[in-house]
Amino acid sequence: MSAGEAWLGAASPVFRRRLTVEWGQCDPAGIVFHPRYFEFFDWNCVLLLEAALGLRERAWRAELGYGGIPVVDLSSRFTAQVRYGDEVEIASGVTRLGRSSLEIRHELRAPAGLAVQAAQTRVWCAWDANGRLVSAPIPERLREALTHG
Repeated sequence: MSAGEAWLGAASPVFRRRLTVEWGQCDPAGIVFHPRYFEFFDWNCVLLLEAALGLRERAWRAELGYGGIPVVDLSSRFTAQVRYGDEVEIASGVTRLGRSSLEIRHELRAPAGLAVQAAQTRVWCAWDANGRLVSAPIPERLREALTHG
């Protein structure tokens, strides 16, 4: 088992995508500016949930009572540089589901191998009657999609 497989563990499902690092994602030395990784992982999170649900994010509000999925905890580990023009693969998977929280683990692989690992805890939220964003149970449809594919 590779380090990446151990990191993602029994994540289900795992969403993977490839991209080419663009100049605007890099610092003047041509190395990816570290906040950009969190943008990559945020995009992958939404794409993972869209793929699991078979619904675009914009439909979640009407169909699932969605208000947002803010990050409440974040950790990361950087092990290699990623540079302008590198072809990378980002893999993301849900490793834990709570009542309203979900842990998503991400890894980014560059030509030289594993470059970044991150774990996010996010909370499924809905809007209350006063217009506030509040924690809400993960919809059963999403829970089912993430645990049984």
